[in-house]
Amino acid sequence: MANIVVIGAGLGGLPAAYELHKLLGKDHKITVVSKAPKFIFTPSLPWVALGLSPLDKIQFDLAPVLEKQGISFISQAASYIAPVNQTVVTKDSQVLPYDHLVIATGPALNFAAVPGLGPEEGYTHSICTGPHALESAKAWEAFLQDPGPLIVGAAPGASCFGPAYEFVFLVDHELKKQKLRKKVDITFVTPEPYIGHMGIGGMANSRRLMEDAFSERGIKWLANAAIQEVTPTAIKMVGGQTLPYKYAMVMPSFLGPEVVRHSPDMGNAKGFVPVDKVWQHPQYPNIHPVGVITALAPVEETPIPIGTPKTGQMNESMALAVAHNIAVDLGVLKGKKATPTLSAICFADMGDQGIAFLADPVIPPRNKSYAAKGRWVHWVKMAFEHYFLQKMRAGVALPFYEELSLKMLGMEMTEALPEEKTELQEVKP
Repeated sequence: MANIVVIGAGLGGLPAAYELHKLLGKDHKITVVSKAPKFIFTPSLPWVALGLSPLDKIQFDLAPVLEKQGISFISQAASYIAPVNQTVVTKDSQVLPYDHLVIATGPALNFAAVPGLGPEEGYTHSICTGPHALESAKAWEAFLQDPGPLIVGAAPGASCFGPAYEFVFLVDHELKKQKLRKKVDITFVTPEPYIGHMGIGGMANSRRLMEDAFSERGIKWLANAAIQEVTPTAIKMVGGQTLPYKYAMVMPSFLGPEVVRHSPDMGNAKGFVPVDKVWQHPQYPNIHPVGVITALAPVEETPIPIGTPKTGQMNESMALAVAHNIAVDLGVLKGKKATPTLSAICFADMGDQGIAFLADPVIPPRNKSYAAKGRWVHWVKMAFEHYFLQKMRAGVALPFYEELSLKMLGMEMTEALPEEKTELQEVKP
């Protein structure tokens, strides 16, 4: 019996555990280690931050769900990985041996990179975690009583831009509903070379769609712009411009998690884990990163450095590929190993409508790329939240009907490699 340890139980870790359980059955032991006792559907946090949805609606307790699936669960943060000894040490000093290790913790939030950034030791708000979204919601209610200039955006080095775009559109919509829009000057600040770039060189007509949407709503934007410092009343930009605000939500840059940064030979200088084409660590092939912690090279060099995003569907595709490859290594499956396609369908809610993006794959060159705006996107995103939570509660990573639907769109989550020759993809330190 092999021991497979999965660190993290989010959009990548939980599907990985479910797919491993499906492929390996009861002959091998799967243990999920997570500092968070609940699963949270993070794409819905912008709604929570604006009081449009309660946090409890998009989360559930992990222990009973995993127990029902026959998957062991340890509600502790992982503090150290010893790759030579093949063990994981938790914060409460449990030592967990592993034959295969899946690292799907999500990132550390690098608020400290910009003085004054962040909700804990700074002055800006965040939609990156459940507690941050709740604090943002409290501040939003106070802002509505005394509105003024509002700033939404991303810090230099950021890689996650979708939530910022969604948040600024939702803010605009909610202020109109409250009949306060004329009292609020909204500015979007981003290190992207242009709005709609998304860290991937844009998708289809995303630049035009974003510019039109911003113009129609009277939202100002500053692209190719770097935040230098945040004070209690203003955001200071590199170059000298100062933007006053009464409410600001800024996405930070990311680092790899502490467990990677504190463990030998695990990650690069920023704590992201390198992978080969079958999603193995190049030095320790029984270690498999999934999600945001994966070190992927930037799509292109930009005047202000930014990262490559890893969307929820990309995380799922990594999880499915990793589970497949572990099953091949253990002799449960025969045939070639798989690599994630890194394709994605994304829905950005704008309150009464939205923008849908399809990229296959997200990282160019692409087989197909599509972007469209309409009221239907708003309803599709709401339906997808319900669907995803239901399949996570049910313990299923990829139901057959979802797989069939993707195939009808000409998309796959994983693909077999023509050969098992691997190449390193790593972000430069």
